Amino acid sequence: MIELYTASTPNGWKASIALEEMALDYKTIAVNIMTGDQKTPEFTAINPNGRIPAIVDTENDNFAVFESGAIMMYLAEKTGKFLPSDIKQRSQVIQWLMFQMGGVGPMMGQANVFFRYFPEKIPAAIERYQTESKRLLTVLDNQLKDNEYLAGDYSIADMANWCWAKTYAWSGIEINDLPSLQRWLDQINERPAVQKGVLVPGKIDAETLVKGAQNIVTGIKK
Repeated sequence: MIELYTASTPNGWKASIALEEMALDYKTIAVNIMTGDQKTPEFTAINPNGRIPAIVDTENDNFAVFESGAIMMYLAEKTGKFLPSDIKQRSQVIQWLMFQMGGVGPMMGQANVFFRYFPEKIPAAIERYQTESKRLLTVLDNQLKDNEYLAGDYSIADMANWCWAKTYAWSGIEINDLPSLQRWLDQINERPAVQKGVLVPGKIDAETLVKGAQNIVTGIKK
């Protein structure tokens, strides 16, 4: 049994979609990031960084894993699914997973902060992060022009990048000129496991999400 500590965010979806795709038994523990549950001693004992998601594998000596990309790799290795064993193919999947971890996620996350939540509008910051996010989405589009998926067969790289790329509108980005990306987003959205995974642990109404994000930004400024 996998214990999944999560919230309704792109990084949270990465873990729940992986668990659904790999057909693993798991128990969901919702973490209220709006009230700071992720900063409690109980949670930081599992993830010292105080972020979601995190998992505990009760079948493997209660082994804890944090960082969404690391969780996806652990689950893929545990099940032998969605991460090839061939060294070159495996490297390609990991490269695109790291592309999301180091680029797409951080840049779109910052675009969200400055476009949606920051108490003062800073045009230069908004433009900076939206432009870089669009550039990264264009890289995905270029890769997908001649490839059904990012690295051969459907993999954890597709799951990870999809969870962030699907939120392009929330970051204030248009993708009308990225047809291959749109095709890929729609294709993955049709997968039953993906549809289930994005509903874990449950939907948060928009007002609560915005209020919580604003509280986080206020805390950062202090």
